[in-house]
Amino acid sequence: MKKLVLIVGLLTMALMCVAPEARAQGKPALGPDPSTLRDADIEKDSLHNLDVARQYFKLKKAYVASLKRCEEIIAGNPNFAKIDETLFIAGMSDYFLSKNQGKQKPTLTPEKHRQEAREYLSQLVNDHPDSDFSKQAQDALHDLGGALPKSSGQ
Repeated sequence: MKKLVLIVGLLTMALMCVAPEARAQGKPALGPDPSTLRDADIEKDSLHNLDVARQYFKLKKAYVASLKRCEEIIAGNPNFAKIDETLFIAGMSDYFLSKNQGKQKPTLTPEKHRQEAREYLSQLVNDHPDSDFSKQAQDALHDLGGALPKSSGQ
C-alpha cells in the first residue's frame, strides 16, 4: 500500500511540475488564414489550365482559347497561387483581341474586350502590386486609360 501511495504521489508531483509549462504555451492557433487555404486537386487543375493558357497565349497566339482557360481559373479558384499570372494572361488576351490581333477572331466588340482587359489588368495591379507581371500590366493599362480604382468588392 505504501508503494502505491508513493507512486501516486510522485506522479502527482510530476504533473504539477509540467502543468505550468503547458499553460505557458498559450492558446492553440486557430489555423491558417482561410483566404490562403487551397484544395490540392483544384490547384493542380488550375495549374494545368494555366499551362495550357500559356501555350495558347505565347506560342499559338490563340487569345480566345487562352482567355477561356484563364476565366475558368478565375471563376473556379480565385485563391489560386498563380492568380497574378492568370489575370495578366486574361487581360493581355483581351487587350490583343481588342486590337484584332492573334489567330482567332474576337468574340466581343473591340470596346468590350478593352473594358475586360482593363478590369483584369487593374485587378492585377491593385491586388498584386509586387507581382512580376505588374509592370507589364501597368504599361498596357496606360494605353487602356489607366488602372481602375480598387473596389471594395474585389
